[in-house]
Amino acid sequence: MRKKTHLISGAVLGLFILCHFSNHALGLVSVGAMEAGRRTLGMIWQSIPGTILLYGALLLHFLMALDSLYRRQTLRMPVSETLKIIFGLALPFLLISHVVAARVEPTLTGSHVDYPAILRGLWSHSGYAMRQSLALLLVWGHACLGAWFWMRGRAWFPRYEILLYTIALLVPVFALLGFVSGARSLPPVYAEHGGYGDRAKLSRSPNSPAETIRLALYGGIAGLIGGTLALRALPARGRIRVRYPDGRIAAVSLGFSVLEASRAAGIPHVSACGGRGRCSTCRVRVIQGLDGQPEPDAAERATLTRIGAPDNVRLACQFRPVHNVTVVPILDTDSLGTKRQLARNSGGGREQRVAVLFCDLRDFTRIAEHRLPYDTVFLLNRYFEMIGEAVEGSGGVVDKFIGDGALAIFGLKSSYKDACLQSLTAAMRLSEGVRALNQTFEAELQQPLRLAIGLHAGPAIIGEMGYGQATSLTAVGDTINTASRLEGLAKEHDAELAVSVELVNRAGVSLEGNRRLDIGLRGRQARLEIWVLENAAALSNALPAEA
Repeated sequence: MRKKTHLISGAVLGLFILCHFSNHALGLVSVGAMEAGRRTLGMIWQSIPGTILLYGALLLHFLMALDSLYRRQTLRMPVSETLKIIFGLALPFLLISHVVAARVEPTLTGSHVDYPAILRGLWSHSGYAMRQSLALLLVWGHACLGAWFWMRGRAWFPRYEILLYTIALLVPVFALLGFVSGARSLPPVYAEHGGYGDRAKLSRSPNSPAETIRLALYGGIAGLIGGTLALRALPARGRIRVRYPDGRIAAVSLGFSVLEASRAAGIPHVSACGGRGRCSTCRVRVIQGLDGQPEPDAAERATLTRIGAPDNVRLACQFRPVHNVTVVPILDTDSLGTKRQLARNSGGGREQRVAVLFCDLRDFTRIAEHRLPYDTVFLLNRYFEMIGEAVEGSGGVVDKFIGDGALAIFGLKSSYKDACLQSLTAAMRLSEGVRALNQTFEAELQQPLRLAIGLHAGPAIIGEMGYGQATSLTAVGDTINTASRLEGLAKEHDAELAVSVELVNRAGVSLEGNRRLDIGLRGRQARLEIWVLENAAALSNALPAEA
């Protein structure tokens, strides 16, 4: 509920900021356009419901931020998250004067404030204008970072990534240009003090109600932030002990997760996803103290259910014990030989949406039976060379060769849509390549080489896997397994290619006229729609010419 409240209040504030900055951008047209936009938006945001919604969201968002800061057990975090918090805490101090002048003071005095008056005041001194410009950039930076943290894991994000980044860049640029252009268009009479405004407009009595409110807001916000940091430092938050099988004990404050306790005590603890509950590598078996502990939340329960974990197994990154507990990490770093690899940047892996190609030669064992070993090696090397050229020429990477099969990944350095298109192009080139091999070795082969290809797209974990010199970049996940199943399905249907409808739709091509099946795959609960092509070279009729 806290996360949802924080998210919804942030979305309301983000919408207001977008409207406000768009209003600033109208300064590129004229000050009159800015004022017309202000009156239009004022009908929404300055109405009673709009005011309640806006300031309610602002209060909730700030309180949720302080709550999150208080609950955070460590201030060690990625740079992007650090910037988001710093921007958020700095914003009130940059915006209070503007809010008081634009909303509070007119309400108290009954005066009318329009865009020309606001611009005159802000440009009456270069310091005011610089502070407002800095506030604009920090507000937008905080909003963009918050939106990115929410959107980055969504299935639709890769499709709109470029558009969203473009909007994130252009909105503050146009807002600042409009802010400057609108001020410069004011009549010269307002520049008599060496700026674009009249200094007299900003003179305030130290005892005025508006000034009192402004100072009270400064003091109140500073007090809330300082109080939150002080509460974090108090030892009264409670202490618990997390015991490990080798006798080590991590004594931490109440509210720590088991993973945070391990890290605070310097005890190696595997966590491939970085403690976000996206994997089960940090799971522990609770051997004492399970009674009375918090139940798993929905996300933790879903992960535990997926791996069939018993009741005494919990995710260390999500399990926050409320009293002493004894745990056994199920994946031990020493026995797995991963202690050194945990420090590697890419060793833990990253989630990315990719297209995956599995291909295999059909009945190659029977073909190899009638050939000398060196001849078989020569033929395989020509076959592997053809695969490498087809995959890399289409923009993919050959992950590994498995016997007479191969796994290729697309999308490591391209968009999701391009990855899907590249995988289809590679399948077409593989089909053409194996026919070229058959022509070259026609006199030596008792039967032609035949391919089976499986294609699927979706999220996968990309990371360094292996041991020692045998470590390499590879991918794991349901997407990889599904592509492998589709390659086997192509063999069952005596076809050259089985490709998921999802991948084809992402690529933006049409395969109408081919067989379309709705199937169930072993180990996968949801059914899958696929296209089955007897000849993958026929993709040339569906793919764009440049492919």
